[in-house]
Parts: sequence; C-alpha cells; structure tokens
Amino acid sequence: MHSATQGFVVVAEFEVKAECVRDFLALARDDARHSLADEPGCRQFDIVQMEETPERVMFYEVYDDRAAFDAHLRTPHLDRFRAGFPALIVTERPVRFGRREFA
Repeated sequence: MHSATQGFVVVAEFEVKAECVRDFLALARDDARHSLADEPGCRQFDIVQMEETPERVMFYEVYDDRAAFDAHLRTPHLDRFRAGFPALIVTERPVRFGRREFA
C-alpha cells in the first residue's frame, strides 16, 4: 500500500485544432469525471489548458499504481475518448509516466 503522497503519475499532452478545443475539452471532461467517479484507483485527473496556448492541453493523472492505470485503459469512458479525440487534434505527444513523491 502506498502512502497518501505517492502515486503512479500519467502525463498526456495534446495539441488541439483551434476550432475543436471546446469539443476536445468536453470529451476530456467526460473521461476525467468518470475516471474519478468510477475508478477507485484513480486519485486525481486534472485537465490543464495552457494559458499562453489554449490549444495545448495536458492531462495530469494520478493512480494508486500501474495496475490501477491498466484498469483505466479498459474503461468505457476511455474508449469514448479514444474514439473521439483523433479528429480533434493536430498531434499527441508520447504519454509519460512518473511517480509522485510529494502531495
């Protein structure tokens, strides 16, 4: 069992087509809301829209561990996001993983 401050961190970054930002954020909110409500291993799911470039969006997600993230990969809400987002973006950066040590 991890302490309250540790966690498996996932960072996903997207460059969204300017005319599609609203639709992308709606899809992202659906995924984030359901991740937090329906997945006991999901501790945090922040959607960060960059102030200087609003079409750049980052997800900062914290899970209990890798197994909790792997469970996230099999959820219906992520399937909806995966089906909808490719048409809305210019590019997706490779997902990065880390470990949170401090709250």
